[in-house]
Amino acid sequence: MSRPPFLTLPENATAYPMETARGVFAVLDAVPPAGTPRRGTALLVPGFTGSKEDFLALLEPLAAAGYRTVAVDGRGQHQSPGPRDEAAYAQEELAADVLAQTAALATADGEPVHLLGHSMGGLVVRAAVLAAHDEGAALPWASLTLMSSGPAAIEAAQQARTKLLVEALSAMDMESVWLAMRELDAEDLEGTANAAGPVEEFLHRRWLATVPEQLIVTGRQLIDEPDRVAELAAVPLPKLVLSGAVDYAWPVPWLDAMAGRLGARRVVVEGAEHSPNAERPAPTARALADFWGGAGPGA
Repeated sequence: MSRPPFLTLPENATAYPMETARGVFAVLDAVPPAGTPRRGTALLVPGFTGSKEDFLALLEPLAAAGYRTVAVDGRGQHQSPGPRDEAAYAQEELAADVLAQTAALATADGEPVHLLGHSMGGLVVRAAVLAAHDEGAALPWASLTLMSSGPAAIEAAQQARTKLLVEALSAMDMESVWLAMRELDAEDLEGTANAAGPVEEFLHRRWLATVPEQLIVTGRQLIDEPDRVAELAAVPLPKLVLSGAVDYAWPVPWLDAMAGRLGARRVVVEGAEHSPNAERPAPTARALADFWGGAGPGA
C-alpha cells in the first residue's frame, strides 16, 4: 500500500470529477505554472489498494517540468464510483477505462499523452496499450511507463499474502479487514511518522471508500497475470521500466530482465522500494521528465 508523504494539494493542482465516455473518474490535475512551456500531458494510474493521492508528491515537480499531470482513481477506487459487481473490474474493463480517460485528456492541438501505471496499474495500462494496438488504430499515447510493475504474476510470497486478503475480503466487512491488516502491520508501523496522524487516517478512509469487489478482482489479477512482455515488445511505443532499488512484489532482477525484453529504458531509483512515486518523488520526477522529453514529438 503506497503511503503519500503528505496530503496537501499543490497550488497549481485541482481535484474534480472528470467526465469520460465510460463514466466519471476522480482526478488530481496539476498544470504547469504560468510562463512554463507545455511539453505534454501525463496520465498516472495507481495500483492495488491505491489511489490518485499516491502521486501527490509528483504533481508539482512534473508540472514545473512542463507536463500537465493527471492522477486518477480507477473505477471503484477511493473517490471514483463503481458497482458491487466483480464483472465490472475485469482487466479488459479497466483497460477500456484508461482509453476513455486518455480520450478525455486529448487536446485540440494533439498534445502528447504519456501513460504511466504503478504496480497493478502497470498491468492495466499494459492491457490498454495492447487492446489499442490490436485494433490497429493509431496509438493515443506518446510513451508508456511501467513503475514497479512486472512481467506477469507477483512473486510467490506476495501471491500467498494477496490470496489471504482476497479470501478475507470475500468473507469479512471492510472495517474488519482493515483492523486485521493493521494488526499484522503494527510492528512495521511502530515508531514511524505514519503510525498515526493524518496520513494513516487518510489510508483508513480510502480503504473504506474502495469497492471490495474491485480489490477482490484486481487481487486475483496480481496472482494470475500471464506474461505478456513479448506482445508489448511488438508495440511501437517508447517504454520505460522504473522501480526502486528493492521490490517485494516483482523482484528487481525480474524488472531488469523485462526491460531488456521490451527494449525499454531502465531506471532504478536508489533509496526507494515499491513506491518510488511516494518514497523518492524528486529523483522519480526527474527520471520521468527526462524520459518524456526524449519520447515526445520531434525528439
